[in-house]
Amino acid sequence: MITNFFFPELNNHDVQELWFQQDGATCHTARATIDLLKDTLGDRLFSRYGPVNWPPRSCDLTPLDYFLWGHVKSLVCADKPQTLDHLEDNIRLVTATNVGKSHRKLDVQIGLHPWQSYARNHI
Repeated sequence: MITNFFFPELNNHDVQELWFQQDGATCHTARATIDLLKDTLGDRLFSRYGPVNWPPRSCDLTPLDYFLWGHVKSLVCADKPQTLDHLEDNIRLVTATNVGKSHRKLDVQIGLHPWQSYARNHI
């Protein structure tokens, strides 16, 4: 799969800008698999036993893990809500006005094509 499909597909993309992620499934973390991916991707590999270790208890890494949730929290807590109702109102307001806008901006910043963003597919 990797040599017959994945690597040929990489030739259609700027590999210098690509980060690859895979979970900790046994077949994904075999020494031969990791070595093959490291030879092609260098340090841009998120994987168990890879150059960038897969975070514990993370089923899948997405831009949401690195940006959106922290951004939403900072907006929701900006006026330091003192009651649960106030907190819930802030959550509704922030998610209704900012999340979609931030998500589209993030997709553009990381260079996702619309079909990748919509389907959440990754290579």
